Amino acid sequence: MKTKKEAIHFAHPYLINPTNPVTVHLIGAGGTGSHMLTALAKMNHALTALGHAGLQLTLWDDDRVSSANIGRQLFASSEIGLAKSVALINRVNRFFGTSWKAEERKFPGEAISEDAFSNVYVSCVDTSHARFEIAAVLNKMAGKGHYHRDAPLYWMDTGNGKTTGQVLLSTIGEIAQPASRRFRAVASLPMITERFNERLTSQSDNDTPSCSVAEALDKQDLFINPAIANLGASLFWQFLRNGMTTVSGFFINLSTFQAQPVKIS
Repeated sequence: MKTKKEAIHFAHPYLINPTNPVTVHLIGAGGTGSHMLTALAKMNHALTALGHAGLQLTLWDDDRVSSANIGRQLFASSEIGLAKSVALINRVNRFFGTSWKAEERKFPGEAISEDAFSNVYVSCVDTSHARFEIAAVLNKMAGKGHYHRDAPLYWMDTGNGKTTGQVLLSTIGEIAQPASRRFRAVASLPMITERFNERLTSQSDNDTPSCSVAEALDKQDLFINPAIANLGASLFWQFLRNGMTTVSGFFINLSTFQAQPVKIS
């Protein structure tokens, strides 16, 4: 009797042993994005200490810091009125000695420009509409890019409600897989807009800015964003370190303190 092989995805070789830093576009600098940036900066420091080329990140966001952002998001009162992307990137660059970049605008829409290309995309956006826009751009970019240094390979999307959230890692097109006797290698991991299309299409978007910290906390629990960011960064970290994954994401519920992995199928 044959044993069913466990499904697995092997990372693109360039992520494991790159000739240049792996390029990352972080889309969104709010509740989850501000925490994700710090997690990725820590990851970059650890990777370079281990002899890896590290990460080169660009943060995209067109919003500015308001008083309602203080506390739940990683901003200080002195940063009110500043562009979120600029405030965060300046702080990270000073602290970690990186040369990461800030874009005071939304991630490019239908018109694909050279600066939109990257190896990895991490989205921390609030609405289904924004996810479908990102997916449309990434699908157009699949298989393109001049060399490995800017070839679009993976998209990790994060999202959350008040006390629940999820992260899903997907491929941009197919990633060639090595032969394996032990595992069933899966070349394509579906995007969140494919896997949960019906759910995303049916839900109503509400990205109205909060007027106070109390109102913001009524929409999203104080620790849901850092929980999502840290677990998502951990998924990315293990993917790079192990060069493979049997899990493409997870669901988390802070009310019950439970996390449920999404196994690759």
